[in-house]
Amino acid sequence: MPGAIYAEGLVKTFGEVRALDGVDLDVPEGTVLGLLGPNGAGKTTAVRVLTTLIEPDSGTATVAGIDVLRRPNEVRRNIGLSGQFAAVDEYLTGRENLQMVGQLYQMRAKAARARADELLERFHLADAADRTAKTYSGGMRRRLDLAAALVVHPPVMFMDEPTTGLDPRNRQELWEVIEELVAGGTTLLLTTQYLEEADRLAHDIAVVDHGRVIAKGTSDQLKARTGGERVEVVVHEADQVATAEELLRGFGKGDAVVETHTRRITVPVSGGAKLLAEVIRELDSRGVEIDDIGLRRPTLDDVFISLTGHAAERRPEEEGERPAGGTAEAGDSGNDSDSDHTGREASR
Repeated sequence: MPGAIYAEGLVKTFGEVRALDGVDLDVPEGTVLGLLGPNGAGKTTAVRVLTTLIEPDSGTATVAGIDVLRRPNEVRRNIGLSGQFAAVDEYLTGRENLQMVGQLYQMRAKAARARADELLERFHLADAADRTAKTYSGGMRRRLDLAAALVVHPPVMFMDEPTTGLDPRNRQELWEVIEELVAGGTTLLLTTQYLEEADRLAHDIAVVDHGRVIAKGTSDQLKARTGGERVEVVVHEADQVATAEELLRGFGKGDAVVETHTRRITVPVSGGAKLLAEVIRELDSRGVEIDDIGLRRPTLDDVFISLTGHAAERRPEEEGERPAGGTAEAGDSGNDSDSDHTGREASR
């Protein structure tokens, strides 16, 4: 049976840009699919198709067992969406924003107020509940947008780079909220550029590039494709790098990589902790003093580079800059913020 989110052969073009080029997805109920890919890969386009904001040129898709093309209104009643940009009404207070969403989903006024109060507390916005959203910081607006997506306990959630603009503490808190949702049976499709986010949250990962899914699997499966273990050694003195490199080549299963400026030598190995102990003994016998040594497994960064040819893009806040609000996918037309509002109001 198809999963809670299912797509087969999705194609979408914008002029000469083929944003989706035959995308297949299958997300079992109660699990998280992490959708990874560089900017312009097609992630947001896929989310917009699955949430009925745009129609594909070809292909089929179902969400919660409902055909996205034939019964879009019913799909909208069963999903929550948090897009790349915070879709909040700047002239309403935080509380009014959440109550409005509840009313759009035809909740009774009392229930909408109670749910709004609950979410304001959960996302640490209670102290600012009666301030207009235009006075909120970027991180507060993001948290309010995420709260709005959860007002009606949707069985299927779509989160398009949800933690962009959040500081590490708030990002950690959102991860905990996501884990609670999934533990309660919610199915989630999550696009992200934070590879540690996918590593922690996603049961399965699909890597997208140029509108195609180029790899699928669990985090461990994808890492296994990239290569096995490696030993990394940082020597204390620069004049000992050559000695350590020669020694590690004897243990390695491939070429050693030397970073002279950091005095780091890395070599692929097999043998696990037992081999690491042998390397330490041999370094000691040669009189090589080390600052650090470890047995490393491939990371999702390694996977990303191996599959796409480059590292994941860094977000502005990672470089100490103020976030600009996100970057639209190449080929996505229109304003993503407007699209997010469409997703909120679809239940009317």
